[in-house]
Amino acid sequence: MAVHLNHTIVAARDKRVSAEFLARMLGLSVSPQFGPFLPVKTANGVALDFLDTRAEHIESQHYAFLVTEAEFDEIFGRIRAEQVPYYAHPLKRGPGQINRNDGGRGVYFEDPDGHMMEIITVPYGGWPDPMH
Repeated sequence: MAVHLNHTIVAARDKRVSAEFLARMLGLSVSPQFGPFLPVKTANGVALDFLDTRAEHIESQHYAFLVTEAEFDEIFGRIRAEQVPYYAHPLKRGPGQINRNDGGRGVYFEDPDGHMMEIITVPYGGWPDPMH
């Protein structure tokens, strides 16, 4: 059975601000609004559907994006250019550092709603790398 993630909902205080932030950092586009959702689609077809919420507290979620070495350099350059705080660890350890887990490079940064975004060049734990 081939199971693929198609989309996930990302809670936001302002879906436009959050979707545009992620799209800008990753070098992607914000798709047209679909119902109440504002999607950002990745190259493998997964959509992050940003949705406005009135909740006082947004529970932080984690989203990891597998990128090439060249894409890492481009994205990391945008993170630094916009002075977005970044970390080597998802619990904000190693501020201003990247990690080199499993022989690749990785970095974590928060979106405007506190979701922890991650870019990695090598899948963790020996998982197959669909990009190579």
